Amino acid sequence: MSKKGLQTNSLAGWLGIQTPIIISGPCSAETEHQTVTTAMQLKALNRVHLLRAGIWKPRTRPGQFEGAGEAGLAWLMAAKRETGIPVTTEVATAAHVEACLKAGVDVLWVGARTTVNPFSVQEIADALQGVDIPVMVKNPVNPDLELWIGALERLNRAGIRTLAAIHRGFSSFDKGPFRNAPMWDFAIELKTRFPELEIICDPSHICGNRELLPFVAQKALDLDMAGIMLESHITPDQAWSDAKQQITPAAFGKMLDALIVRKAEVVSKEFRDTLTILREQIDQLDDDIMGKMSARMKISEQIGHYKRDNNVTILQVNRWDEILNTRLAQGNAMGLSQDFVTDLLKLIHYESIQVQQRVMNDKVEKAV
Repeated sequence: MSKKGLQTNSLAGWLGIQTPIIISGPCSAETEHQTVTTAMQLKALNRVHLLRAGIWKPRTRPGQFEGAGEAGLAWLMAAKRETGIPVTTEVATAAHVEACLKAGVDVLWVGARTTVNPFSVQEIADALQGVDIPVMVKNPVNPDLELWIGALERLNRAGIRTLAAIHRGFSSFDKGPFRNAPMWDFAIELKTRFPELEIICDPSHICGNRELLPFVAQKALDLDMAGIMLESHITPDQAWSDAKQQITPAAFGKMLDALIVRKAEVVSKEFRDTLTILREQIDQLDDDIMGKMSARMKISEQIGHYKRDNNVTILQVNRWDEILNTRLAQGNAMGLSQDFVTDLLKLIHYESIQVQQRVMNDKVEKAV
């Protein structure tokens, strides 16, 4: 039982395996041959714990392939019979849930476009009331941690106990090399708040292309995520949806062979002692940083009083540009990344403005 509101059981435990959980299969179930053949090739890897395939596909634009519908469920169940591997698919409505339960689907997942809508999540939760089935919940398309948590809570309150989260990246104007920005800090914060909750990474939807899949999958494992969900297809270039991000089962097997699974804890006394010493050094440096930040904000408060008394605006754009340019150069010389220094300076600058604003507001309130 989590201390922070979720009562969750392990999906890995439900599957009877140790992490990492490996989930794979085509983006969409297109035909029975494609679904079953992909599953058989994945079975040959002897590494896959759950077979996935989309049956209903929420597409951005009309006219695109929107899934085979209930006919695809029969193909997915045929893949299960041929391989003996449990199967999972996405649900977005109560009707989807009912069709999956009737067909015998083992695990359900709630997609990113559904997680964003509490009404839709509640409809799914109501349809699952009293049903004992594992459910995975993808993060919402937009970067909103509370929506993600809220979806998990709705399902948990409906009685779903075997819950897992899926990190599939977030829609962003500044995607960089990714289809969906990873924003790893959201997954880290979710794990921090709910330590017992297993988080599975979906590199396919983060990357949007094959080239970056190994990098993202390895980073997910390095961050102690519980597994990966990756799309595979017998002929990925001919896939009816998301062709660029799918790989063949054989390529997936090679990728799995190259991944390094690290341990969350090491029993070696020498390792623990060395780690303790290094962490103590970090703690001391953090104490020093907090003290310096406090002193800096006190000076910002003094500046606020001085500006207020001389009727000068809080924001001084030229001064901010000067700070940004000089500190970036200094940080670069010290081996700090430009993105880190920029983000840090923006946070400090924002807090400094808030401190000065409180000084200004204090004068207004006294005048009133």
